[in-house]
Amino acid sequence: MLLIDGSYGEGGGQIARTAIAFSVLTKQPIQITNIRAHRPIPGLRPQHYTTLSCIQAMCDAEVDGLSVNSTSLTFTPHDIKPGTYSFDIGTAGSMTLVFQACLLSAFNTTAPLTIRLRGGTDVRWAPSWDYFAHVFLPLISRIGIKTEAQLIKRGYYPTGGGEAVLTIHPVEQLFSFHAEEPQSFHDMNGIIHLANLPEHIGTRMKHAAIKIAMKHNLRSVLHVDAAPSSSSGTGITLWSASGPTILGSTILGEKNISAEAVGENAAKQLIQEITSGATVDRYAIDQLIPYLVLAPKGSVCLIRELSNHTKTNMWLIKQFFNVDFEVTQQQDVIRIVVK
Repeated sequence: MLLIDGSYGEGGGQIARTAIAFSVLTKQPIQITNIRAHRPIPGLRPQHYTTLSCIQAMCDAEVDGLSVNSTSLTFTPHDIKPGTYSFDIGTAGSMTLVFQACLLSAFNTTAPLTIRLRGGTDVRWAPSWDYFAHVFLPLISRIGIKTEAQLIKRGYYPTGGGEAVLTIHPVEQLFSFHAEEPQSFHDMNGIIHLANLPEHIGTRMKHAAIKIAMKHNLRSVLHVDAAPSSSSGTGITLWSASGPTILGSTILGEKNISAEAVGENAAKQLIQEITSGATVDRYAIDQLIPYLVLAPKGSVCLIRELSNHTKTNMWLIKQFFNVDFEVTQQQDVIRIVVK
């Protein structure tokens, strides 16, 4: 049984989610200790519990220690069973993080597999729904991962109540990812979402983002998605595609930050990625790199910054796979090659 130290490096819930997914993919039983040991509330939180429960159901795994607040568990996987699964996180815990872990576990399913979730779609410390749907899923589709994502209702902190469905289709072939040259980005697309708030907030956010884009000669197409939800919330996700890749940025609205500042900051964040010469943004690389390892070796991309999150993921990957990462600084970007 492979032993994984859940407190290593960044030491968050990411280690547990990704380790369980790799356990399923490699058929390797694992024990994870010190789960989220350095967090204010150590152990599994409701969203982690939901993630691991969903993966357990999908592969009939034998699990010991799976409960909220647990700091240690053992997991013995079996084959993925196609079908339909429904789970409710019960809080505003991130559905996109649950979907990502389930997708990594089950992308090699032999028949379509559908996951329906309730929880938070746009919450702190997690990819927004629109980033998941318009940046992450299109990126992994370039590697050969086939999915369909449907947003039914958004959910915000504190009550959640959002709903979404992800269908995973069998993979025919995986391809390595080649984005080793800076791209020319000409368009900025985006979605501004808000619930139970005045419409002018979305309009102000949109105009502020467009103004920043115009200064950098980016054509903008932004939509405002206003719909009721059980909790109030707002935010913006922007993305720009060119050649083999997509760069994205996302910011949630906050009570003490103006709509204009949220829109401007999201646009500036995206433009910072573009002007650096990066071909994968600093958040996407962390989510993408497990798939780069599973695809044929030789994937290469350029990033602006190597986060502790990504370093931790690289360490975890090496616990399961005979792989290495060539990381070299090139002017304003870092070149990563999977070897």
